[in-house]
Amino acid sequence: MRKSNVKAPPRLPSLDLLKGFEAAARLLSFTKAGDELYLSQSAVSRQIQELEEQLGVALFERKHRALALTEAGQALHAASAQVLATMRSVTDRLRATGARGRRTLAVTTTQSLASLWLIPRLSGFTRMHPELDVRISAETRVLDLERDGLDLAIRHGPASMVGANALRLFGERMFPVCSPRLLRDKAKPLRVPADLRHHVLLQYDDPDGRHPWMHWKTWLEVERLTDLRPAGNLVFSGYDQIIPAAVAGHGVALGRSPLVRKLLAAGELVAPFKRSADPARAYFAILSKNSVGRPEVADFVAWLRAEAEAETR
Repeated sequence: MRKSNVKAPPRLPSLDLLKGFEAAARLLSFTKAGDELYLSQSAVSRQIQELEEQLGVALFERKHRALALTEAGQALHAASAQVLATMRSVTDRLRATGARGRRTLAVTTTQSLASLWLIPRLSGFTRMHPELDVRISAETRVLDLERDGLDLAIRHGPASMVGANALRLFGERMFPVCSPRLLRDKAKPLRVPADLRHHVLLQYDDPDGRHPWMHWKTWLEVERLTDLRPAGNLVFSGYDQIIPAAVAGHGVALGRSPLVRKLLAAGELVAPFKRSADPARAYFAILSKNSVGRPEVADFVAWLRAEAEAETR
């Protein structure tokens, strides 16, 4: 048998290696790339090393506590980012059509909004659109809509931070809430804000001070009660943990309107004081570039607006 003189084409790097490299090149950090990809820092480092060995060139300059792309790294980053974006766009379209003609709507938002506001209402939308598969990605970190294959984000923040194309859904107010059982306890009155000294405060764990509007300290400063010392503190890593603790009677929480509106209406929570603080932040809907013009996305936005308008009635 005669051997062919045609050489096999060079083996391309695997998609996993390119994903690891693109994240590390974009973030200039193996640790941050690992956090994004749910890998350890050492796993990302091994991926980069394997990729460099396959290509025969150095892709990063390892400096003291810093990374920089080499000229080869810059070229590969531009190409890999484009390839991965194209792959995501194509696979998103394929998922949207689905093997049986089903379409997918991918939404990202915070864990607290997802569990306390969006998911309890979502059946109203899915009943109207049974042909859609809705995928909710509840994350504390802000995801890139195009890179992560998402159609829409519901984000919380000041208007100056969300972009000109964001659609405002509703604002937010902060006020104390608790179980009705605490309000009925005559041994521990809760008639005026100063009475909070008799109670346990349910606190949001924010060691870096990134969310000051969610702190009891901020609310107490507005009420001129900076010296108040509560009976105790319970600290939670997520707001979606704080509200169930308040419903269970473990202490007094800072309620966020509209996240606690249904619980107040159902009598599972009460607001002992009339005053509230407005943190000048709101919830906004933000569409990815790839989802603009898709009818199912437009329908979801219209449903969101209707639900948001109901909050202000």
